Amino acid sequence: MTPAALDWDAIRERLDAHGCAVVPALLDAAACAALAASYAERALFRSRVVMERHGFGRGEYQYFAYPLPDLVARLREQLYGPLAAIANDWHAALGIDSRFPAAHAGLIARCHAAGQRRPTPLLLQYGEGDYNCLHQDLYGEQLFPLQLVVLLSQPGSDFTGGELVLTEQRPRMQSRVEVVPLERGDAVIFPVNLRPVNGARGPYRVAMRHGVSRIRSGARHTLGIIFHDAA
Repeated sequence: MTPAALDWDAIRERLDAHGCAVVPALLDAAACAALAASYAERALFRSRVVMERHGFGRGEYQYFAYPLPDLVARLREQLYGPLAAIANDWHAALGIDSRFPAAHAGLIARCHAAGQRRPTPLLLQYGEGDYNCLHQDLYGEQLFPLQLVVLLSQPGSDFTGGELVLTEQRPRMQSRVEVVPLERGDAVIFPVNLRPVNGARGPYRVAMRHGVSRIRSGARHTLGIIFHDAA
C-alpha cells in the first residue's frame, strides 16, 4: 500500500479519538523480511543501543545512517505531508505557535539548522524475555509530534507477547492504557509527546508514552519512523 492511497480522514479521526491509528498492511511480507534481515548489515547504521545498559528495558536497536535505505526514506518523506497537516491542527488546538512545513525536507532543514543532524529512523530487535520501557522519542528542541512503527514479524508464529502499549497521562486523572494489536506489515501512528483532547472547556494537553510488553517466545523486529532528526 502506498501512503497516497491511505484514508487520511479516517486516520485523523482515530488519532483524535484514541491517540493512535493502525494502518493495516502498509508493507508486504517481502518488504518486512528484507528490513528485518538488514539488521545484520552494520554498514547501514550509525549506532547500536543495547537497552539493558541504559535502563531502557531489554533488547536492542540500531539507528540508520544517512543516506537512509530507499524504502525507509520514501516512507518518511511520503507519510510526512499528510501528518504535517494533522500536526499543524494539533498545534493550533493546543495554542502552540509553531507550524510545520509542507515537505519533509523543510523539517529536516529546520532540524539541521538547530544542530539536530543525526537520522532517527531505526530497527528494533527483541528476543525472548525482552521488553521496552515506556518512553518518548524526543531527541531535541525541534520535535515533530507524530511517529510511526511498523511490525516486521508475525505474531503467533515468529513471536508471542510483545504487544505495543501506549499510555495517556491525563491532567488530574489516572493514566489510560491502550494495547495495540498488530499483524506483520501493519503500522501504527501515534504521538511522540502531546496530543489535544477535547474537554468541557476546550482542548487540553495529554502526554503519551509508548513501550513494548515482554516477548514470551521467539524474535520480534520493528521499524520505527521518527520524522525529526536528533541532536
